Amino acid sequence: MTFELTQDYLNHIQAAIEAGDVELLQTEMAELFPADISGILDELEPESAHYLLSLVDKSVGAEIIANLDPVERTNLLKLFSSEEIAPFINQMDSDDAVDVLNQQPIQTREEVIGLLEDREQARFILDLLHYEDGVAGSLMQKELIRINVNLTVNACIEEIRQQAEDVENVYAVYVVDDAGKLLGLVSLKKIVLARKNAKIADIYDDDVVFVETYRPVAEVAEVMQKYDLDAIPVVNVQQRLLGRITIDDVVDVITEQAEEDIQVISGLSGEAEDDDSVWQRSKVQLPWLVAGAIGSLLAATVINGFQSELGKVAALAAFIPIIGSTGGNVGIQTSSLILQSLTDTSGLSITMAKRLLRTLLVAIINGLVVGVIAGVYTFIIGEPRLFFVVATSLLSVVLLASFMGTVTPLLLNRIGINPAIASGPFITTANDLIGIGVYFLIAQLLLTEL
Repeated sequence: MTFELTQDYLNHIQAAIEAGDVELLQTEMAELFPADISGILDELEPESAHYLLSLVDKSVGAEIIANLDPVERTNLLKLFSSEEIAPFINQMDSDDAVDVLNQQPIQTREEVIGLLEDREQARFILDLLHYEDGVAGSLMQKELIRINVNLTVNACIEEIRQQAEDVENVYAVYVVDDAGKLLGLVSLKKIVLARKNAKIADIYDDDVVFVETYRPVAEVAEVMQKYDLDAIPVVNVQQRLLGRITIDDVVDVITEQAEEDIQVISGLSGEAEDDDSVWQRSKVQLPWLVAGAIGSLLAATVINGFQSELGKVAALAAFIPIIGSTGGNVGIQTSSLILQSLTDTSGLSITMAKRLLRTLLVAIINGLVVGVIAGVYTFIIGEPRLFFVVATSLLSVVLLASFMGTVTPLLLNRIGINPAIASGPFITTANDLIGIGVYFLIAQLLLTEL
């Protein structure tokens, strides 16, 4: 049964903390998964979270800390001394430990590493700390099972028993040579079924997918998705096995990237939480709202410049909303398709010329259909003279919006800027402005006899 955090339960835990009811709190926490307790700590004040975390077992506490929201975790660990943090770090996988320590002041980080009882863990952490964020080396963990290619199956089993104590999940056994170079992997099934005196060299699979430490994490995620891997080994430029990246870390990367793209596409300049202050939420939403307001004011300026046309044919104003909304919608749809195509790294993606041609053909079809529908409406409202104005304007707006929705993300991607920023408010506002300008220019040209 899954746990659901409610306000009543949170109040119950808070009351127990204030009363110092250790027995009740330990009983309650013993019934929950570490991820559930992390959710509780995220909602508590740092002082209360510090007290509750001090009551759980260190191995459980390590999982809880690893699952905490990074911002909440940083605020919480400010209340812990280096001596209090070290036992939790000692129980973590090396990659999680590095994530936590990278958020701490340098002095605290060095003190914690010096206090670690597991010196191998300390060495693993030091090895990982020098990798930059965003590359495979920063995402990998050092804990894995490696065996020498020259071992027998019987000796291999003994090695697995010794090494597996520090490995939480065993997805595969990696095979290396005397220099530590990755040769391949062998499944546990093969090891169990093989004869005891058989050589690992005779049963391992040398067809292994791996990534180098310098590969971008986005590329790692693509490789693991493509080959449906639970874990992938990480090697250096000499092909020596250094660590592995597990699927849970890749899911975190994919989720984080998706959240960032959604925020940008939605016009948010940062991450917003339900418990943020009014000012914090305002700062997240305000930048793009201001940009959108400026764009709308510019559109109003364009409309004001065509007062004479509106004075001649007041019905022109009735079609301003559909011109603006159609351009914005087409721009968003087109840019979304382009963003999706940019994630295709198979090498089979079409050229820019073909992409533009396809976009043009689709835009012509869509523009003609929408234009004719809107044009027919001009007869319904008794303004048949606006048929060609509205129909031509919508066709033109759809073509321009499709062009912008295609070219903008492609150009941004070419110069190394996140193409997701081309979506949302930017394209919507730009197309509103261009669409209205085109509409009135066409009206001015086609209604000159009035």
